[in-house]
Amino acid sequence: MLMLASKLKGDDAATASDTTRRVSVTDKLLVKEIAELEANLPYEGYYQGGKFQFETEVPDAYNMVPPKVKYLTKIWHPNITETGEICLSLLREHSMDGSGWAPTRTLKDVIWGLNSLFTDLLNFDDPLNIEAAEHYLRDKEDFRNKVDDYIKRYAR
Repeated sequence: MLMLASKLKGDDAATASDTTRRVSVTDKLLVKEIAELEANLPYEGYYQGGKFQFETEVPDAYNMVPPKVKYLTKIWHPNITETGEICLSLLREHSMDGSGWAPTRTLKDVIWGLNSLFTDLLNFDDPLNIEAAEHYLRDKEDFRNKVDDYIKRYAR
């Protein structure tokens, strides 16, 4: 399960109270997209049963630029470092494979992309976490055991 800790544009408790803060149409749409996605995410693969939190910051220039996303849950994954950096081409403004951010993309695309990192987009050939990828290639059963251990320790 993915859980979103969202920091929407203008969400600054120091400058406005909840009752006086203006909410833009974009903010309302983002909240609606997130709610729809949380109700429809599939749960399968190595990371099944874990609850993974990530934080996304939606910049003022959204959707001309991608949101910034970081994993908050410690995870053993070839495309996510233990400190939360993520290797997902659609989060890049410019990617070599042509599948980077475009103004037509939405937070829905980001969440589906993040979810895909847990199912079909595991990349062991060009990993961000080299140690995790080498672990998988060396001993798949031990890799799975370590993933399960991380889920039990950090993702419940």
